[in-house]
Amino acid sequence: MATLTEMIKQLRELTGAGVLECKKALDSTGGDYDKAAAILKERGLATAAKKADREVGDGRIEAYIHPGNKLASLVEVASETDFVARTEEFKVFCHDVAMQVAASAPRWVSRADVPEEVVAEEKRQYLASIADQDKPVAIIERALEGKLNKFYQENCLLEQPFIKDESVTIQQLLTNLIAKLRENIVIKQFARFKIG
Repeated sequence: MATLTEMIKQLRELTGAGVLECKKALDSTGGDYDKAAAILKERGLATAAKKADREVGDGRIEAYIHPGNKLASLVEVASETDFVARTEEFKVFCHDVAMQVAASAPRWVSRADVPEEVVAEEKRQYLASIADQDKPVAIIERALEGKLNKFYQENCLLEQPFIKDESVTIQQLLTNLIAKLRENIVIKQFARFKIG
């Protein structure tokens, strides 16, 4: 069994929380590592939500060029300070996002960026495709919501499953990074280039 010091070190690496926070979480759970990690993660997510309105004035532009030099992407990821922008975790996140953009070809960063006329056209196409079916309004609305969610997942970077671990989305990766680094971080924009 791991000693208290080892568990604190592991919790710090996992969550980015301070030594005292890790010790308190372990004390409150009777030394249960998994429960302490869950508590710290929850606190971190709450911290991330609090930081969402903070100004991001620094950051990093990351490039990814796929082997063969026929596909590339650029991403701008902003942070509050250059200190965070220089951390290894931030650099890895930026690289992963650039790779995601190259691989998954999103069109927008988030739902908020999707023009209303594009959403209206998606709705119109779906409703036209089921016009000859006699279904209750509630079922049509639920199906339309599902269709739009799938559209957003395919086209909005933050909603896409991460290419290295499809059990998490880019938004979840971003939230976890904010919780760990304790600064607001925003994916500002991206560009994707492909030969042909």
